[in-house]
Amino acid sequence: MAAPAAMDENGLREHPMSILTLTDAQIEDLLRTPKRVQNPGSREREEGKHVRRDFRVQSEDGRHEFVLFTRQSTVIPDGFSAGLRWRSKTGEEVILIRCNGADHSHVNALEREQFEAQFHVHKATEKYILAGKRSEGKAVPVDTYRTLAGALHEVLTLANISGLTSQADEADLFD
Repeated sequence: MAAPAAMDENGLREHPMSILTLTDAQIEDLLRTPKRVQNPGSREREEGKHVRRDFRVQSEDGRHEFVLFTRQSTVIPDGFSAGLRWRSKTGEEVILIRCNGADHSHVNALEREQFEAQFHVHKATEKYILAGKRSEGKAVPVDTYRTLAGALHEVLTLANISGLTSQADEADLFD
């Protein structure tokens, strides 16, 4: 016998969000909800030609679990990524946001848009999920960071995450 569905504060039945039913509004809510890093002392670990670091993150209301991750190529300086992955109650995981380095070109498959090697931010969208693409397949070029540390700061800011010290990249005076 299945457990009864939980009720929210208004007495309405809560349905666990699934990746397949995730809407743009729910994605925005997940990004906006206040979150805190649970293990700020997480250690880096080598993974092939990359160095990776994962942090456990929880929403301040305790309803959602996330993983904040960083990845840096040991070969390509601009080969890095910082992002936030949400773990649904159903056990599915989806990357909500990812800030990438400028080591590769990118194609937004559904829009048929391409840009060359630029720093860019990927964000999950309902459109890409419904199309069976990577949830965060759409990306836009940005000039708000140039390093992994700057990309991490960008994710912390855009996803409302506290509990980890970060600093934005300084503006380039020669740009």
